[in-house]
Amino acid sequence: MQSIPNFESLLGHLADAPRRRVAVACPHDSHTVEAIEAALEKGFADFIFFGKADIIKALPLMDNYADRVELVGIDDTDEAARAAVEAVRTGRADVLMKGMLNTDNLLRAVLNKEHGILPAGNVLTHITAAQIPGRDRLLFFTDAAVIPFPTLPQRLAMVEAIAEVCRAFGIDEPRVALIHCTEKVSPKFPVSVDYTEIKEMAAQGRFGNIIVDGPMDVKVACDPHAGEVKGIVSPIEGRADALIMPDIESGNVFYKTLNCFAGALTAGMLAGTSAPVVLPSRGDSTRSKLCSLAMACLTAANR
Repeated sequence: MQSIPNFESLLGHLADAPRRRVAVACPHDSHTVEAIEAALEKGFADFIFFGKADIIKALPLMDNYADRVELVGIDDTDEAARAAVEAVRTGRADVLMKGMLNTDNLLRAVLNKEHGILPAGNVLTHITAAQIPGRDRLLFFTDAAVIPFPTLPQRLAMVEAIAEVCRAFGIDEPRVALIHCTEKVSPKFPVSVDYTEIKEMAAQGRFGNIIVDGPMDVKVACDPHAGEVKGIVSPIEGRADALIMPDIESGNVFYKTLNCFAGALTAGMLAGTSAPVVLPSRGDSTRSKLCSLAMACLTAANR
């Protein structure tokens, strides 16, 4: 499979792939509905809606795509979340998507030890794909939304999850950069010590066919010239496909900086669950939600 360099290519790729079924909890807001309608039009997903029947029945897409949408009328938000998660847990749906409900409501259902979709021992993490003007391919990074201060086991899970997503996008040997403010390893920064262990495990084959290096800053990871100037020799060679952020603060600031100042288009999903979870922010655009849906459907198809 040829690698997918941008979201337009992703949507084109999915047009020729089998459709995935998406369970949506509370699709009551316009941006979510518009993203769903676009996915139906582009032909890569079918949907099961869990929410208020009177609102959902009034949507034009219920008539326009009657053979590809299903409605389960549930007025209570928490119950709608539980039912959508159950659809994924039992294999009735391939992807879970959040509509107009609080993230905490959906995550309670996702993380429920008896009826949720986070297998025991797995780590929940958030993965972003960013299409940045001037860059010839997507940039993936984690974690901007879930894990505040990752432990070493959590960082290992983050590398595994982001490598899986990269491979779904056709990147056979992902270049994963371990991000820090400097290239030096020091006990003053425990994250840099964790990075040393992660590199050793990568060299031993823990993550399969992959290139992992760090610590390094974002510029060295993504700009070949920066490494040359600083005299840094790295197998990443300034061409990172994915970045592992040291903590949620740096990941979140990076995410919002790309959006606000670099004109990036971003998509995101939760990984570690038994199926991808689209967990958009209320402020995300229709386009961003559509791309997040596409990212999740691609990942589900490659499991």
